[in-house]
Amino acid sequence: MKQQTFEAMQLYRLQSLEQIIGVPLHTLPYTIKIVLESLMRNAQKLKLTNEQCEALIKQVATGQSVDIPILPTRVIMQDASGVPALVDLVTLRETLAHDGVDPQSVNPVIPVALVIDHSVQVDTFGHAHAFSENLAEEYARNEERYAFLKWAQQAFENVVIIPPANGIIHQVNMEYLTHVVTEQHGVVHPELVIGTDSHTTMVNALGVLGWGVGGIEAEAAMMGVATSMALPQVVGVKLIGEPQVGVTATDIALTITETLRNENVVGKFVEYFGDLAHFSIPDRATIANMAPEYGATCGFFPVDDETLRFLRLSGKKEEDVLRVETYCKAQSLFYDATKEAQYTKVITIDVAAITPSIAGPKRPQDRLALRDVKGQFTHTTKHAQVRNRTLGDGSLVIAAITSCTNTANPYNMMTAGLLAKKAVEYGLTVDATIQTSLAPGSKVVTDYLAKAQLLPYLEKLGFYVTGYGCSVCVGNTGELAEDVRTAIEKHQLTVAAVLSGNRNFEGRIHRLVKANYLASPPLVIAYALAGTMYIDVTTEPLAYAQDGRPVYLADIWPQHEEVERLISQIITPALFEKAYANVLTGDATWQALPYEATPTFTWNRHSTYFKPSPFFNLQANRSITDARVLLKLGDSITTDHISPVGHIEQDSATGRYLAEQGVSYRDFNSYGARRGNFEALVRGTFAHPRLQNALVDKQGGYTRYLPTHDTVDIYEAAKRYEAQRTPLIIIAGKEYGTGSARDWAAKGTALLGVKAVVAESFERIHRSNLAMMGVVPLQFIDGEHAAMYALTGEETYTIELPASLTPKQRVHMHVTRPTGEQLTIDVYLRLDTQLEIELYHNGGIFETIYRARKQHALANS
Repeated sequence: MKQQTFEAMQLYRLQSLEQIIGVPLHTLPYTIKIVLESLMRNAQKLKLTNEQCEALIKQVATGQSVDIPILPTRVIMQDASGVPALVDLVTLRETLAHDGVDPQSVNPVIPVALVIDHSVQVDTFGHAHAFSENLAEEYARNEERYAFLKWAQQAFENVVIIPPANGIIHQVNMEYLTHVVTEQHGVVHPELVIGTDSHTTMVNALGVLGWGVGGIEAEAAMMGVATSMALPQVVGVKLIGEPQVGVTATDIALTITETLRNENVVGKFVEYFGDLAHFSIPDRATIANMAPEYGATCGFFPVDDETLRFLRLSGKKEEDVLRVETYCKAQSLFYDATKEAQYTKVITIDVAAITPSIAGPKRPQDRLALRDVKGQFTHTTKHAQVRNRTLGDGSLVIAAITSCTNTANPYNMMTAGLLAKKAVEYGLTVDATIQTSLAPGSKVVTDYLAKAQLLPYLEKLGFYVTGYGCSVCVGNTGELAEDVRTAIEKHQLTVAAVLSGNRNFEGRIHRLVKANYLASPPLVIAYALAGTMYIDVTTEPLAYAQDGRPVYLADIWPQHEEVERLISQIITPALFEKAYANVLTGDATWQALPYEATPTFTWNRHSTYFKPSPFFNLQANRSITDARVLLKLGDSITTDHISPVGHIEQDSATGRYLAEQGVSYRDFNSYGARRGNFEALVRGTFAHPRLQNALVDKQGGYTRYLPTHDTVDIYEAAKRYEAQRTPLIIIAGKEYGTGSARDWAAKGTALLGVKAVVAESFERIHRSNLAMMGVVPLQFIDGEHAAMYALTGEETYTIELPASLTPKQRVHMHVTRPTGEQLTIDVYLRLDTQLEIELYHNGGIFETIYRARKQHALANS
């Protein structure tokens, strides 16, 4: 498109789009308008003729089932998923260099930001030096990884690294990196962001269309290879009414999560409309963040006056804010409550009817009214005396104000601070056996809590700042005190954690904590004061004051007006400007990290953190004949089950590998920290301590090697099958791959030799990642499942894949039972787009990227 004046250019696009689709622009959902703008702007890059582009636009605008090519404007990553993506990029650069390509010409073609926030652990807590000691331990534990990232920042163009202790990826994205509407090469357009963390959806609060992908898709986008997705249905969620006093954004988000999970919005765009003026941007962010938990691709709020207000508050220049306002109004992207779009379905949620709640003990969608929490536990005789405290079932051992979802929401955090103040004034305390932590999403939070003089009260209850990263929410909880651990294990106690996070999957928070609850920051403190989840906080006292009087939740819950007054008086643009003034510089430790200024990375062959990526040298053998079942699994298998990020057990396959390399147990670090070493991660695939594989009687990373019926590590079984050239499959239930956008869940599966996963249903990101790794996702026909066919996992399987494939076609799965009986089951091929089929035929995304970059380099040499 020829460069024109700003106004003329936008009007031209608006008019041309309406002429193509033949209906007023306001009838389209906002998310669809952003997708259409991207198609129009990138038509040439996508090699679409005018006729093809117009035909695709009409199909998208009318909601037809169609594949849409996606070229995002930027990629955002956190270190846990970003490091392996960069390892792959480094390996690609070296592979192409062997082919005579200048390595310095191999760079991301769009901006990439990596925020280091997934490596901090709660190694120490409850004292004034917790933050500095945890940060020092983080650097000591990750020095090799961080030096690699410093090298990558200077080696690659278009890559920005945000050093540790600057905040959580999604809050940094919202407060610093995001522009909403940006300008490139003289063209003004909306941002369309993908991120290697499923909660990239948090930026939807600002009217930015973005969602989480696996690192695999992100790498493709970085290298200019379009990814493809089937056009999602767009569900409109109408929010009506005003929240009750005392109801937080967390309570609203948990209620929405429960409602939308029940409405099955998996894989769909969710777009909010209605009484949006009652929701600040931080409130919207708390709701949008939870999109992966309710299963949606995004949870989108359109741009409005609140958006502009937040941009100004977070320190954006006035010219940038005016660009957002002018562009969005010209393109019918500015929210207009009088013009309702046409949605596939509309769900109405009465916000005024929402009451305080928490979610647990294993899933974010399992919301509980506060009065119902106590009923999750029964009074038992199992008790243990730990110091001056009696531990029993329901006793709290972890209380964490953590994660992106809640810890940068001023209303939540000011409420928590005021509640702590009132509790201290009553003389209440939190028992020292409870691990208490405060990990704000942004450094701005600490500054406004200190400015409001509330931080000292949080600290008196043990909630000292432990770091600026995901920590407990992602499972980097560190160790409980030794006497607490001993009591839990000896008496087999069902103890609890309460956190202001977004995920509480089984075994995620801590391997010894079976009951985990999501709650708002003030409720985290309330339950910490009580010391147990075996309580009805709506009617029973949390604790007793120094004079013996009972203290109830209502006694310490702050007034709404008090919270609002503090927010309006204390939070200013100056706080944001201070927090991000030197965000790229890093502290003295970061600056002192050594690296070599070379175009290719110098691998240390003795390193247990980094090894060249194996994915550019895989020999694709796609035959699935006489395959064996590696695992037979149930419902809701998460990417945590498939590829854990936390603690590495000493007797696990990865633990034994590290020990063989001379690594002491105390230096094992976490699975997340070792994602740059495929040898460690493939051994850790399916190593979750709570994994239940129906082929064996014990929990954890074990399976039965069927030819001999030995119970062995999953990795060992896979190697035995590989030696016999036996392909492998996995059988699973509903919601396979739910949870984090974890590329190694697919990478590890592929490296184990798994050729197909047969499940009742898949979560969007993991299904896509499997397809891109050449692992075939197969889905039982609606309503069918393994039990219907009496499949035990002891059978052999042959998957009949025709030479010519079409998206979502039916294919035959031939099954031979141990008795010799044979049957054929039809299943859906969940390669959902033509691009995924092409990738499959190419041998996967890595081979595709390699070929594309080589052709590009040769064409420009």
